[in-house]
Amino acid sequence: MAGECVPCEGPDLKNMGEEELWELINDNRHRISLGVRPCIVIPYLRQARVLTEMDEDEIVTCHNLTNRSMRTSYMLDLLRTQGRNGAVALLESLMIHYPTMYTQITGRKPSTEPSRFSGLIKYSELTEYLVRAVTGMQRELQEAHREANRMTARCASLESEVGQIMEQEEKSRCLQADNERMQRHLCSLQREVTKLKDEKCDLYVRYTAAIEEKSAVNKRLHDLNLQVYQLQTELQKAQMENEFQRQRSLRCASLAETPQLQEEVRRLRCQLVKAEKLDPARQEILAQDLAEAIDSQVELAEQLRCYREENEQLLREKQGLMDQKECLSLQVQQLTLDCNMHQQKITMIHNQIRDLQAERDQAYLSRDEAQAMIAQTLGEKDTLRCQLMELQERVFSLQAKRSPREQKQSSDETEVGWESPRSSCDESPFPNRRRLCRMDAVNPTSLNSCHLETEDAVASSVRSRSAEPPSSDSLRRRVEALYADSSLETAECDSLLDDFVFLPDVGNEDMQTPRLCSSSDSSSDGLSRTLAPPFLMRSRPKAIRINGRVLSISFQGGSLLKQLAVVGGNKTGVFVHQVTEGSAAHTVGISPGAQIVEVRYEQNQKALRMVLEDSTLEEAMWALGQVTGLCHLSLRSRQCDYEALLQQLQNSEVSSGDSFYVRVNMSLPAGPNGTLAVSCNDILHVTNTRPTGTEDSWHASQVHPCQLLDLQSGTVPNYYRAQRLLIRAIEDMNFQTKKSHKPWRVVAQNKEKGVRIVSTGRQGRNPLWVSVEDEKKSTESGDTSAPKSCVTLMPYTLVTPHYPPICRPILLLPTVLGRILDNKLAGWQGFQLCEPEVLSSCEHTTQVQRSEILEECEQGSNCCYTLQSVEKVMKKGIHCVLPLGLDCVRRLHRAKIFPIIIYISQTARSARKLRSKLQRHNQSEEQLLACSKSEEPLLDKLPCLYHSVAPDSWCDQTSLLTSLRTIIWEEQKKIVWVEPDLW
Repeated sequence: MAGECVPCEGPDLKNMGEEELWELINDNRHRISLGVRPCIVIPYLRQARVLTEMDEDEIVTCHNLTNRSMRTSYMLDLLRTQGRNGAVALLESLMIHYPTMYTQITGRKPSTEPSRFSGLIKYSELTEYLVRAVTGMQRELQEAHREANRMTARCASLESEVGQIMEQEEKSRCLQADNERMQRHLCSLQREVTKLKDEKCDLYVRYTAAIEEKSAVNKRLHDLNLQVYQLQTELQKAQMENEFQRQRSLRCASLAETPQLQEEVRRLRCQLVKAEKLDPARQEILAQDLAEAIDSQVELAEQLRCYREENEQLLREKQGLMDQKECLSLQVQQLTLDCNMHQQKITMIHNQIRDLQAERDQAYLSRDEAQAMIAQTLGEKDTLRCQLMELQERVFSLQAKRSPREQKQSSDETEVGWESPRSSCDESPFPNRRRLCRMDAVNPTSLNSCHLETEDAVASSVRSRSAEPPSSDSLRRRVEALYADSSLETAECDSLLDDFVFLPDVGNEDMQTPRLCSSSDSSSDGLSRTLAPPFLMRSRPKAIRINGRVLSISFQGGSLLKQLAVVGGNKTGVFVHQVTEGSAAHTVGISPGAQIVEVRYEQNQKALRMVLEDSTLEEAMWALGQVTGLCHLSLRSRQCDYEALLQQLQNSEVSSGDSFYVRVNMSLPAGPNGTLAVSCNDILHVTNTRPTGTEDSWHASQVHPCQLLDLQSGTVPNYYRAQRLLIRAIEDMNFQTKKSHKPWRVVAQNKEKGVRIVSTGRQGRNPLWVSVEDEKKSTESGDTSAPKSCVTLMPYTLVTPHYPPICRPILLLPTVLGRILDNKLAGWQGFQLCEPEVLSSCEHTTQVQRSEILEECEQGSNCCYTLQSVEKVMKKGIHCVLPLGLDCVRRLHRAKIFPIIIYISQTARSARKLRSKLQRHNQSEEQLLACSKSEEPLLDKLPCLYHSVAPDSWCDQTSLLTSLRTIIWEEQKKIVWVEPDLW
């Protein structure tokens, strides 16, 4: 808009009457209802005094006005009641905030000239309003820019996180692909090994066949030797016979027979020669066959030796493949755990999203309930307006009968009486019937002081106590007084009074009922201007105040547990379950399904406040049982959650609304009636703090070490009975300590008792839930009868589960032995020693202020172990071995890093096993035992669990390292339970 005068085309608005202006507006009513936002033009209309704060609240928060068009149309209806001023103020607001629409409606171009405004707002106030409007728009623009920058940064961070997750997924896919490739290679090597085994079996078969052939050759050679021997024997026999025949023939043969004998001898000699000629050839053949058999045997032996060497080489390759298979299986297990961890994180994110959606739905339901309550309140106000109109008519009829003198006195009283903020100079001085106006409620703080005066006050009109209309002078004085008052004080007073709605007191209803009396008995000159007329008072002296979603109710709460019954617990909240009919709680309107957020009451002249929003059922019943006299309950409507809890209780899914985890600090034996036997440092899941039939017990279950699963369940002593048992156990230990003179017996008795002494700086009734507060001193207050000396002893401590990344750091204790084993442990695959960093003076100072330095290598030097060095090793997916002491544990916990703490118990016998290692590192057995003795008591002060290695479970350094590797693998799979800071 230009700041100079612009020629106009339409008629001058100052010359137009009321009907013409509203006819112009009604012609464009549809356009205004669709294009104008009430929240933008209402500040100007408030500044022009054509709308009040009550009108603004009704336009903005009315439940029946469901959209912006309906609110704008309702605003036009309210402006119509203001006549010409309302129309002029509306058009001026359109000229400032909607110049285009102003031109379309009036045919005139907008201008910021002071002469163009009607004068409803002074020039200085108009200038201030325009400056505020421009400043507000600039502020909103800056806020929008900042919000856009924040959203951009948030999107960038989310994109970086998504990129990191994608990189991790890509790495996991690569590792899975490598794993599959190695598995395929392993399968191919196994098939090759199988083939080699088959070839080896074939060689064994061939070797067996060769041996059988050799046996056959040997047998054949033996047969040939027998045949030669037989032939030689036959030859000798033939020669002997031949010699005998020859001699015989020579002596007694005749001459006639001699030629025949000679022929026969010749024939035998030929046969003998032939036999001698054949025998060497056979021998050569047999010798050649024997030589061939020997050569084949040598070849088979050589082949068998080669096969044996190949078999040994295959066995070595098989062993290497088996080792590689074990490494691959370990990597596969690590990848599986990593995938499971990512799945658990994704599941937790989904659960958080579902919880946020549930909270959003609950917020929507609460908003709808608040809108319904506002609509109901507006309906009640309308009813009261009707009653007010009837009472005004009765007052007018009574005042018309009064004498002129009394009317004059009443007219004088009106000048100092209660005035309405809606009077105006433009109203007619003689209306036929007065317009109904909104009233303020009575301030509860001034109710008692003004009660006697209001009972005898005369029923009067809001604007005047006279039956006649007010004069012009009276109207002028009212306008001047109205403008002289501060608008801020009026707004604060109205908002304070509108918050209170009175409730009945059962015992004093008859005494607090207001009465209408005649004017002769009235003495209302001392009433304050902030007080409402007497007929607006209700007969309920106590008040309800609505603060957002919480409803505060005040009533007489004596024997409160007899008036109402509660269910629930710290997980679901404490709900009202049953309300006794006829009680004070029933009279003020408390119904089942309301959550008790807090209770306030007085005890021993002290104002106490107990927050029950996240307390257990036991604590809530104790707190409600302490209430005596007047109390204030803060309630929140959660009907859906209450019905869901009842459904779970009916289906026996849960036994109460309690659910929390504790660490047991003492050993409790098993007892009758299902009492659970627990040991010191056990984790219990408490599901009911007030089980049926018992008053000093809890129903709890033991927890699986690796998953959030309940195992064996039973009852355990509640916090206060367990505290008494702990005190008794400590007294028995002290008595036995004084009775015994040998220190080793004391240690044995302490271990047998299994007591962990935990103290806290909280001085409340129950350090688990600090729910009692003194409103004046802002300190916690508990049962005055409880002994103050026992409040720091905690038999149970609250713990929360944590799921650390795949590889947690390793801390070995005692420190003397840990420094020796750290280098050995870091030499294994999957472990790396934490290296110190050399920092500059500026970096050292900065990290000291941030508590990022875990330990300094040397006092006064800048060589330190930092959190960054630990995180750098953990990002590699391996265990970081910490050569540090116990002081680093809490600093690591603050950085969400949870180390595996392993304490190796020491005795004189176990220290002797490490004598050579200690001497090599310039340490002695006495130093190791002294270090172990000094660090063992500090372990119970840690906020987390640790693993203790018995001294007789290992025999040398190798077996100790092997057992440590197994312990680390088991501890990595467990859930980390961490206690809160008790100081």
